[in-house]
Amino acid sequence: MTENIQSFSSMLRQALGDRIDAGAGTFVEMMAEDGVMEFPYAPAGLPTRLEGRAAIASHLEEAGRMIAFDRMGEPVVHPSTDPDIVVLEFEGFGRGVATGEPYDQTYISVIRTANGHIVHYRDYWNPLVVLRAAMGAALIDALVAGKADHA
Repeated sequence: MTENIQSFSSMLRQALGDRIDAGAGTFVEMMAEDGVMEFPYAPAGLPTRLEGRAAIASHLEEAGRMIAFDRMGEPVVHPSTDPDIVVLEFEGFGRGVATGEPYDQTYISVIRTANGHIVHYRDYWNPLVVLRAAMGAALIDALVAGKADHA
């Protein structure tokens, strides 16, 4: 997962700039030890909240077995009235590891920083894109349409 997430770490470093400690090279290093990630739209079976660097690192390893990221799009940075909060819009591209199905995801992330680290990362994305890439578009589209064989 480290290689797959490298473009994400680079994109995030660019977007957050000096809000992040210069020595933090990877996404996990950018997170505070007690940092929190939330995924409000995560489908059943995937976590909606992770607490701490170890849990986040473990989740990224698991995600790397599901989705292989190829690249990240250019971020659009929306500063907020709170200097510690940034809203990012960006895209991620890759494929499902088991299926080879495309993974073309749009993200909106609300990120709070403090003391050179990310303390809270709330990530909004389309769960159907994840499911299509991981389980196959035909299956997920049939389920959504109510036409899947329930045997």
